[in-house]
Amino acid sequence: MPGENLTQHEAQRRAGLLTVDGYDVALDLRSATASPPAKGPRTFRSTTTIRFRCSERGASSFADLVAPRVHSVTLNGRSLPVDTVFDGARIALEGLEAENELVVDAACAYSRTGEGLHHFLDPEDGEVYLYTQYEPADARRVFANFEQPDLKARFAFTVTAPARWTVLSNGRQQGEPEPLDEGAAACWHFAPTEPISTYITAVVAGPYHYVTDTYRRPAGESGEELEIPLGALCRKGLAKHFDAEDIFTVTKQGLDFFHDNFGFPYPFGKYDQAFVPEYNLGAMENPGLVTFREEFVFRGMVTEASYEHRANVILHEMAHMWFGDLVTMRWWDDLWLKESFADFMGALALVEATRFKDGWITFANRRKSWAYRADQLPSTHPVTADITDLEDAKLNFDGITYAKGASVLKQLVAYVGRETFLEGARRYFQRHAWGNTTLADLLAVLEETSGRDMDEWSRAWLQEAGVNSLTPQVTYDAEGRITELAVLQEAPETHPVLRPHRVAVGLYRREDVDRRLVRYARAETDVRGARTVVAELAGAQRPDLVLVNDDDLTYCKTRLDENSLASLRDHLGELAPPGPAAERGTAPEADGAHNPTLSRALCWSAMWNLTRDALMPARDFVSLVLSFAATESDVGVLQTLHAWSRSAVVHYAAPEWRAEGRRALAEGALSGLRLAGPGSGHQLAWARFFSAVASEEKDLRLLRGLLGVTGPDGPKGDGSARIDGLVVDQELRWTFLETLAASGEADEDLLDAELARDNTASGKRHHVRCLAARPSAGVKAQAWESVMRSDRLSNALVEATIAGFAQPGQEELTAPYVQPYFDALEGVWRTRSIEIAMAVVRGLYPDLQGDQATLDATDAWLAAHEDSPPALRRLVLESRDDLARALRAQRCDAAAAKA
Repeated sequence: MPGENLTQHEAQRRAGLLTVDGYDVALDLRSATASPPAKGPRTFRSTTTIRFRCSERGASSFADLVAPRVHSVTLNGRSLPVDTVFDGARIALEGLEAENELVVDAACAYSRTGEGLHHFLDPEDGEVYLYTQYEPADARRVFANFEQPDLKARFAFTVTAPARWTVLSNGRQQGEPEPLDEGAAACWHFAPTEPISTYITAVVAGPYHYVTDTYRRPAGESGEELEIPLGALCRKGLAKHFDAEDIFTVTKQGLDFFHDNFGFPYPFGKYDQAFVPEYNLGAMENPGLVTFREEFVFRGMVTEASYEHRANVILHEMAHMWFGDLVTMRWWDDLWLKESFADFMGALALVEATRFKDGWITFANRRKSWAYRADQLPSTHPVTADITDLEDAKLNFDGITYAKGASVLKQLVAYVGRETFLEGARRYFQRHAWGNTTLADLLAVLEETSGRDMDEWSRAWLQEAGVNSLTPQVTYDAEGRITELAVLQEAPETHPVLRPHRVAVGLYRREDVDRRLVRYARAETDVRGARTVVAELAGAQRPDLVLVNDDDLTYCKTRLDENSLASLRDHLGELAPPGPAAERGTAPEADGAHNPTLSRALCWSAMWNLTRDALMPARDFVSLVLSFAATESDVGVLQTLHAWSRSAVVHYAAPEWRAEGRRALAEGALSGLRLAGPGSGHQLAWARFFSAVASEEKDLRLLRGLLGVTGPDGPKGDGSARIDGLVVDQELRWTFLETLAASGEADEDLLDAELARDNTASGKRHHVRCLAARPSAGVKAQAWESVMRSDRLSNALVEATIAGFAQPGQEELTAPYVQPYFDALEGVWRTRSIEIAMAVVRGLYPDLQGDQATLDATDAWLAAHEDSPPALRRLVLESRDDLARALRAQRCDAAAAKA
C-alpha cells in the first residue's frame, strides 16, 4: 500500500513536530463470532481518539492506519473528507494547531497472518480466539496511531465482545464488564497505561482458560510490600496440558531476580502471560500482557531442554519490561538496546534464579551458533544497525541483534565486571524511565560506573560487523613443557576488525587413571591485536587440548591447533569433571566453577564451525557424533548434535555419500534409542532423531510397529514393536507419521484417520505438513498452489505446508519449481503481508537441490533485479550464501573421500 513502509527520515520529522499525550481506543469485536462476509475481509469497528501537540502551528503531518474502510476522520472538530485524506495506509493531517484532537472511526480487518488482530477458529470446539501482535508496526492495522517507537503515550482501551469471553489489555480492568445486548455482549474498560510505544500495546480476547496467582515481595526500603497480580491463559482445548504452576514459579523467580538487580520496581501493575494460537514469534513483551506461542504448552512428553527454553523465553520477555518497555530505543537502528539486553539478562536470570543452572551451555551451543551464522552472511551488520525503514527493521530481528548482542554484553560483563554493569543498568533506568534512548545514553552510564572510555569497545563490538577467529599457537621445550602459548586473532577480509577479547584459555590432559580429559590449568587474559602471548601458562605441562575461550567469555569462532584437534577426534566425549586429585585441591586447578559440559559444548561448536567453513569434511563431523553423542549428558547439547549432524548429511556431505550417511545416522540413532534410560528425555531425543533420519525399509517398519498402523500396500507394522519406556504420545505419533508420509508409507486415508484421532489445532498443522510431505508430483503441485496462488491459508498452515513441501530426498519432485520460485518472488513480496512473504521467500528457496545450477539461477535473479526491494534482495542473498557455503563443504567432503 502507498506509504506503508515508513522511513527513518519520516519518523524523525514527525517526532520533531509532535508530542502525543494519550489515546482512547474502542474496539468492537462482536463480529468475530459472526459468519464471514460473502466477499472481502472480516472486519471489526475501531474508534480512536488521539490527543497530541504540534510544535509548529499550521504544519502538516500524518497518522498511520491500515484498514479496508474509514467511516470518518475528525480533526479538532472538523470533519475531513475520507477519500482525500486516507490513502489506505496514512491519514493526511493538514493545518495542525498547538493542541489537537484526532478521532478516526474505521472498519479494520481481522488478520489470518499473525499481524495485527489475529482471528483463530479452533477446529476442536468451534470457538474463536483473538490476540494482537504488532512489532514493529502493525498496531496501525487495529487502530489509528503514530506508529513509531519514540512517540510514546498513555493508552486507554475499551473492548466490546461476547460476555462469556475473557478480555485483557495492558492495563488493569476497571470494574466489572458493562452488559450489552441483553447480556450477550459486554464492554470492558481498562485503566490507562503509563507512556509506552504503540507496538507494545495489546488486546487478547476469547473464551480462554485463565489461571491466576499473586507475586508478593516483602517491604523494602520504601516500607511497602509489592504485590503483583499474575495471570496465565491458553485456549480451552489446551487446558488439560497447561502447567501454569511451573510458569508461575519461573515468573516469580524472575521478578525476584530483576527486583534484586535492577533497583526499579516492576512498573506495569499486573503481569498476564497469554499462550496464543498461530503465533509467528516465540513471544512478545507487551507490558502487563505478554504473549507467547502456544507450542510452549506441551501436549506430550518433551525433554528438559524444552522446559529450559520456555523458562528462558519467559525471562527474556520479563527483562523487556525494563529494557524496551520502560526505556525504549528511539528508532529501530538501536533495536539491540532491548533485544540484546533481554537475551543476555534472560540467560543470566535463568542460570542464577531458576533450576536451569546450565543455561549458559545452551546459550553457547545454540544461541551463539545462530549468531555465528548470521554474522557470516553477506547481510551481516553491526549490532547497532543502520535501519532506513520498517521493512529493514523487520529483517533485523535476527541472530546479530539478539544472540550476538547478548554475547557482546556477556563479554562486556567480563570486561568491566558484573556489579559495574548492573549499576550502569540501574542508572539507565532511573535516568531514562518512560523515555527513549540511543547508544550514547547507555555508553554514558557505563563510562560512569566503570571509569573506562567505552568508545573503543563500542566501535569494535557494536559498530563493526563480523566474527573473529581465535587460534592457539603453542611451542614446547625438550621436556614437553610450554615455552610460549599465544592466541592468534583473525578477521574476515570483508570485515577486517581485530577486537579486544577477554578470554579464558584452558589446558586439558588425559589422566592416567581413567583417561578422562581434565582441565588442569586456566588463565584469563585480554587478547588484543593479531597475536597475544598468555604468559601465565608458560612452564605448564604439555596439554592434550588447548581450549581458547574456555568458559565462553567472548564472542568468537574457536579454532584448534593440530594436537588439540587430533585429541578431540579420539576423545571428545571424555571431557569430564576433575578427578580425585582436583577434588582434594591438590591438582594444578581445582576451581569448582568449571563446568566440563560447557567445555564439551564449546568443542562441539568449534567442530561444527570447522564443518560449516569447509575445513572439516561433513562425514568426519558425522563420525564424531556417532562416536560420542551417546555419552552426552546434557540433553540440550544432544538435541543440537542431532540437528547439526542431520544438516551435515543433507547440506554439507558429498551427494554420493548422503544415503550412506543417513543410514549411518539411523543406525546410530536406533542404538542410542535402545541404550537410553527408559522414559528419559534422552530416549525421547533419540526417538525423534531416529524418525528424522530413518529411510531404510527396516527402520520404517519399526516406526509403523511403534504406531500400530498398516501401510498403503498392506501390513508393514503390526503394532507389536516396543521400546521399554518409550511412550508414543500424540506428538510423537505425528513425528513418526511425517517420516512415513515423506517415504510414501503413509497415504491420505491414514493421515486423515490420524487427524480424526487428533482433531485439534495442533493436529491440523501436523496433518497439513504430512500431506504436503508425500512423494508425489500431484501433491507438490497442490502444496505449491495453496501457498503461492492463494491466501486462504493462515500463517500457521502456510508454514506447515512449506515445511512439508521441502523434504530431503525429494529433489526430483521439487526441481520443476526452481524457476517458478524466482519468477514469483516480486509478486509475492508485493501482494502478501511481509510475514507471509518472508516465510515463502525463505522456506521455498530451493536449497535442497544443492547444485551449481540453483546457485546460477539465484545469481541470475539477483543480477536482473537490482532494483527489487532491499529487504527482498537481502533474503535471497542470505539463501544464496547458505547454498554457496553448502557447495564448498560438499567439495571438501568429496575431496576427503578421494584422499
